[in-house]
Amino acid sequence: MLRERRPRVLRHPAQVVVAGFAGAVLVGTLLLMLPVARSGTDWTDPLTALFTATSAVCVTGLVVVDTESYFSTFGEVTILALIQVGGLGTMTLASLLGLAISRRLGLRARMTAAAETKAVGLGDVRSVVVGVARTSLVVEAVVALALGLRFWLAYDYSPGRAAYLGVFHSVSAFNNAGFALWSDSLIGFVTDPWICLPIAFSVILGGIGFPVILEVRRHLRTPRRWSMHTKMTLWATLVLLVLGTVVVTANEWRNPATLGQLDTPGRVLAGFFQAVMPRTAGFNSIDYGAVNEGTLLVTVVLMFIGGGSAGTAGGIKVTTFVLLFFVIWAEVRGERDVQAFERRIGDRVVRQALTVALLSVGLVVTATVVMVELTGLRTAVVLFEVVSAFATVGLSTGITADVGTPAQLMLVALMFVGRLGPITLVSALALRERQRLYHHPEGRPLIG
Repeated sequence: MLRERRPRVLRHPAQVVVAGFAGAVLVGTLLLMLPVARSGTDWTDPLTALFTATSAVCVTGLVVVDTESYFSTFGEVTILALIQVGGLGTMTLASLLGLAISRRLGLRARMTAAAETKAVGLGDVRSVVVGVARTSLVVEAVVALALGLRFWLAYDYSPGRAAYLGVFHSVSAFNNAGFALWSDSLIGFVTDPWICLPIAFSVILGGIGFPVILEVRRHLRTPRRWSMHTKMTLWATLVLLVLGTVVVTANEWRNPATLGQLDTPGRVLAGFFQAVMPRTAGFNSIDYGAVNEGTLLVTVVLMFIGGGSAGTAGGIKVTTFVLLFFVIWAEVRGERDVQAFERRIGDRVVRQALTVALLSVGLVVTATVVMVELTGLRTAVVLFEVVSAFATVGLSTGITADVGTPAQLMLVALMFVGRLGPITLVSALALRERQRLYHHPEGRPLIG
């Protein structure tokens, strides 16, 4: 008797997440190709539409055309919607829709939401998803109000235009997208703290991750109850922000093309802003094509590390970076267990951190070598562009539009992989989980 062959379905939550993001990119590409999405009557070419849609959904901010002059209001609103979808997560939005309709989630839907929000258990997925939406809307609304008032009162924009600019840049900032409606990003506001600081703090909040925000809000007065993940994320974020501000400000202090032309408060503000943006926002208030080599290198490191897990930031994540530091520290001291914040780190978590870091390094190195061969540009600027795409940052030295079609398609792939993460992508491609039922004798190869 022949069995009826059932259609193959995506069973693993990670596969659904990948498919959801790919679908969002496809829909965004088709919308941006419409004549109504472009200023004028011409169609947007497929590569430009694909690159822009991927950059928006993956909350990166790299562009091959000037957003404000190339796209119409419909195109800009489409980009804004793609940013919001990418920031919250396609599956999170789908879960919210399911909640609104049926007021409950099935097991598969809860597993999918757990994969996207990094919830600890299936029981708290509903509260996490709702908390993600509420937090996003509140922060975006507050920052939009602050920016809109500043644009209206200080820069003579009409109330409607000021509100539109406030909403666009607030959503772009909280979702760490880095899309701006000026061709030079935020260089025109480099010394304005009423523009730079709300955007910077919105970037930080979006980049530390939703679990951290929700936990801090829940236990604001009792930090002893914070989890190891929250403590690790907050301490690492603070240290990287301080070090990044000091190093960037010191490197560019006398550079007449960047900070050298500003007064002392302006230099400090610009240095802080540039230290925040590699957390994967992509706004810039100075010209990265004119910065010193040392600043480029520091920015590459900050971009590669990225922000917090389960947020809108990219990179390998600060928890991965800090965990690897504790692994090295334990090995140097000869300790058998890896410990951090009075907790022992499990071996599987250590292997996951090593896998993420090494896969990311390998991907960045390979892409840099290929792109150098394709473009013939200096390794430093190509590395900067590759890491910016992979870490979904969006900062650029100005070469994105000129690298050619093959290199731009490579950047599209890097943005997609970087947003989903190497582990998620590999998990999505795996047909099933395998467990070895036997163990080989232990071996000890020479190291070093």
